[in-house]
Amino acid sequence: MALEEKVAFLKGLCEGMDIDTEKGEGKLLSKIIEVLGEITEEIALMGEDYEELQAQVDEIDEDLGYVEEDLYGDDEDDEDCCDCGGHCDFDCEDIICPNCGEEICLDADLLMEEEAIVCPACGHEIELEFECDCFDEEFEDEE
Repeated sequence: MALEEKVAFLKGLCEGMDIDTEKGEGKLLSKIIEVLGEITEEIALMGEDYEELQAQVDEIDEDLGYVEEDLYGDDEDDEDCCDCGGHCDFDCEDIICPNCGEEICLDADLLMEEEAIVCPACGHEIELEFECDCFDEEFEDEE
């Protein structure tokens, strides 16, 4: 039995018992049933709002999936191009500054373009030694 039906049943039961709703307990029961009816209506409205929001979230999630696919492509078909263990397909490589111990995140573009970087914490120059020739192969193909 739905919540609305239960409240309607209580209201009918109260009316059928011929309770005086102008005095004492009868007035209290009448007001309680009235409030239950209002709560039931609010819950029904919230349920409708929830369903609408859920539909919007589903649409956003689907749209985000398309954006992710456009940005990152389909990773299932990717194969390692060398024996680097997949390091050539990364967003960020963490290194530790040998001078101060600061952890520094290097992205793939920086590794391809620079031979050395300066530690942002201490200013020490760090030579980059990347042992993967995937980037070289990519550049050779472009030339």
